[in-house]
Amino acid sequence: MRIVVAMDSFKGTLTAFDACKIISEAMKPVLSDAVIILKPMADGGEGTARAMIEAGDGRWVARKVMGPLPERNVEAGFAWFGDDTALVEMAAASGLELLTSDQLDPLRATTYGTGQLIAAATEHGARKILLAVGGSATVDGGVGAATALGWKFLDAKGEAVALGGAGLEDIAKIEKPGKPAIVAVEVLCDVNNPLCGENGAAKVYGPQKGATAEMVERLERGLAHLAHIVGAQLGTDIENVPGAGAAGGLAAGAIAFMEGSIVSGIETVMRHSNLQAELKSADWVITGEGSFDRQSLRGKVVSGILTLAKQSGTRVAVLAGQVKIGADEYRKLGIEVALASKPDDLPLADALRDSRELLAAAAERLAQEYLAR
Repeated sequence: MRIVVAMDSFKGTLTAFDACKIISEAMKPVLSDAVIILKPMADGGEGTARAMIEAGDGRWVARKVMGPLPERNVEAGFAWFGDDTALVEMAAASGLELLTSDQLDPLRATTYGTGQLIAAATEHGARKILLAVGGSATVDGGVGAATALGWKFLDAKGEAVALGGAGLEDIAKIEKPGKPAIVAVEVLCDVNNPLCGENGAAKVYGPQKGATAEMVERLERGLAHLAHIVGAQLGTDIENVPGAGAAGGLAAGAIAFMEGSIVSGIETVMRHSNLQAELKSADWVITGEGSFDRQSLRGKVVSGILTLAKQSGTRVAVLAGQVKIGADEYRKLGIEVALASKPDDLPLADALRDSRELLAAAAERLAQEYLAR
């Protein structure tokens, strides 16, 4: 029997690689003759760089850059692969998890450090840059990143506007770099939120990043103004592109200032890890994440795995912290079994604390009751 374990992370408790390894080790005593292949997965959010490094031939290139707030520097870096592709995970430089709750301030938070990482990857010789945009602390439309790449955003007096969302309304003129030094960027994205509007970057995600109701309105005005200026001065539409609102509009900034395009995060990770070839010879693929719910079926890891598995005829099992989709529904989708590692009567805090042991127990049960039959 050949089994591919292709797990997403359990946010806040287990990395994708940890989850894959725990499942593999729990199943080996039950399925002693099985060949188990580990393929950690991600969809473009936090953990994408590590998942791709561990699923392929990547290495980490460390760099110190500006953090989410201008006065802070952070130890970050990018993933480097043998085909001269670099993956920049914006959360490493400009992420929400780098700030405490009392430091959250999307009016000041900037993607400048992410731009520094993109510049560093370009200088390293990258021929393609993948930009994973999950986990952002920012709502600056990618202006900070573009500034780090040599773009100038000037106010009516010809002075540079402030970094962060607060400076967007003040932009009167955009100046291109004298010598653009950027290769095309592919934005790994699993959402279709536009830049502005009720489903846009400010109104949907601003409150998660510390924005008050007043801040949300100011950020919304700033992003709308940025879209107008970019359209008028650069001839690029960033307001009506699905997914442009990802990462506080960093996706929009990549389109406007980095020759960027938006691509599926999970499809990119699966392709880079050669998952399709592994599934062709596999009997089972085991996938999952912290919570298996309907969101899992919309551009997330489970949905991507399910698509490939249908093509190869591979049987699919899901292991998740919680399963919120009924058996009748998930079986119609082509998933044979979905098991929750968290018992219904166990408090969530206890389940998070004991996530390793609970996932191992669920994997052992899967092997005994379903795979060994």
